Amino acid sequence: MLDCRGLACPQPVLKAKELLEKQAPDQVEVLVDNAAASQNVSRFLGSQGYRAQVRTQGADFLVSGQKDASLAVSPAPPLETMTCATGEGRTLVFVRSATLGRGDDALGAGLMKNFLLTLKEMGPSLWRILFLNGGVKLCCQGSDSLETLRELEAAGVSLLVCGTCLNHFGLLEQKQVGETTNMLDIVTSLQVADKVVTV
Repeated sequence: MLDCRGLACPQPVLKAKELLEKQAPDQVEVLVDNAAASQNVSRFLGSQGYRAQVRTQGADFLVSGQKDASLAVSPAPPLETMTCATGEGRTLVFVRSATLGRGDDALGAGLMKNFLLTLKEMGPSLWRILFLNGGVKLCCQGSDSLETLRELEAAGVSLLVCGTCLNHFGLLEQKQVGETTNMLDIVTSLQVADKVVTV
């Protein structure tokens, strides 16, 4: 069993990855101390052909994975080789705040709402939106942008929401859209994107 309690994101996922690469076990257990880490490890195990289950153990979370041949699919091409249908490449939008610009938060909130509404104009090149720090609030209950984000997700845009940030703001259970993610996914996404727009 991997004891990853006390490790900051993305260490629990990296430790699980290292274990799978070195030992390729049929069963794996990872103990973490927060819900965001349990979701990230569970999702990672699922991507590696393991049927993952999360159980609470007091204040901790035990993520168990059992290798399942029925989940093993032919590997997808590496992100580095993926291109959009239009040939325009992958545009990643990096949202670091719930507001756009500085000076007046009410104005900034309205500008951000309009910015997200207008993103669809990028067409097929819009590949992924990363939400970090205060930007995660846009994906949570009460956000004026939830409908817009759901439409983008339904159209095939990947939405990644920082689990550490959700935890920090106490919003993990209020997330309504997007996939809870970790710093490894965020860094990899920035690395393989053809263009990054930061707001």
